Amino acid sequence: QSAVTYHSLPCPSIHTLYTHNVQATVIVDNMSANTVNPDHCLFAVPKKGRLFEKVTAMLKGAGVEYHREPRLDIAICKDLPMTMVFLPASDISKYVGKGNVDIGVTGIDIVEENCSEVERVMDLGFGACRLCVQAPVTSKITDVKDLAGKRIVTSFPTLTKKFFDPIDAEKGVTTSIRFVSGSVEAACGLGLADAVVDLVETGTTMKAAGLEVVGTVLQTESILITNPDSKHKKMVDLLKHRIDGYITSKKFVMVSYNCSADILETVSQITPGKRSPTITALTDGGHAVSSLVNKKKVVQVMDDLHAAGARDILVFELSNSRM
Repeated sequence: QSAVTYHSLPCPSIHTLYTHNVQATVIVDNMSANTVNPDHCLFAVPKKGRLFEKVTAMLKGAGVEYHREPRLDIAICKDLPMTMVFLPASDISKYVGKGNVDIGVTGIDIVEENCSEVERVMDLGFGACRLCVQAPVTSKITDVKDLAGKRIVTSFPTLTKKFFDPIDAEKGVTTSIRFVSGSVEAACGLGLADAVVDLVETGTTMKAAGLEVVGTVLQTESILITNPDSKHKKMVDLLKHRIDGYITSKKFVMVSYNCSADILETVSQITPGKRSPTITALTDGGHAVSSLVNKKKVVQVMDDLHAAGARDILVFELSNSRM
């Protein structure tokens, strides 16, 4: 878990946002919606972008069901006392930190940039990337210290300033940091900056813009966060167990096979499982073994089992789990 102090202008309450959304929906679609149940846990979900589809799939796999009306950024869960609120990913940590919503999904980079005081419930295993200092390849800059005192464009001014402040103090200069909300990689080509600080996942966009990594500011990924003072701790714990079970089911498969008693110890070492393999004695003196295996390693494990003498090797996909 990690927590940082958040200082900013007061966030409007989620009920205010909801009222605005309903008013907009009434104007556009001539329809109305029910107000948020004050006893519900409020769960903030990225409303669009790279996280939206992955978070939606994760929630579906974890059994969180809801129906979202078109053009309405709110939805009531079918079987849980919870309301889903769809917000920009860059704002979610602010609302969670201020207690306007109880729980949310966003990136470590957003939490740190917003200086949000939140509780990090769990890492979600997707959205991994780096926040990097990037300079034009033609500049031939290899040391980030050479950018101190120059012009930097970024969507992460707080983290960028925090990164350059000790370098500036060491060199006795002040780095100019300018905020832009998008298309950061174009700043150098347009003559607006000497370097940029932006997220790098595959590096395709960076290379297309003629940039290269000079330094890393932060390693980030998607995380589940909650307000430390939320009154819905039981719901937070339930969601954590459900999501953790779903993530496990996507990482592992169940491998089942038969083996003779004389190779049982050998094959058990090939498939140790998360805790230990499940072993059942057969009427012919052999054993049936089943074990969880990391999905990325399953093909090699099957080869190793077969070479060791195991037979009837089967692989089963998992739809969900509880560990």
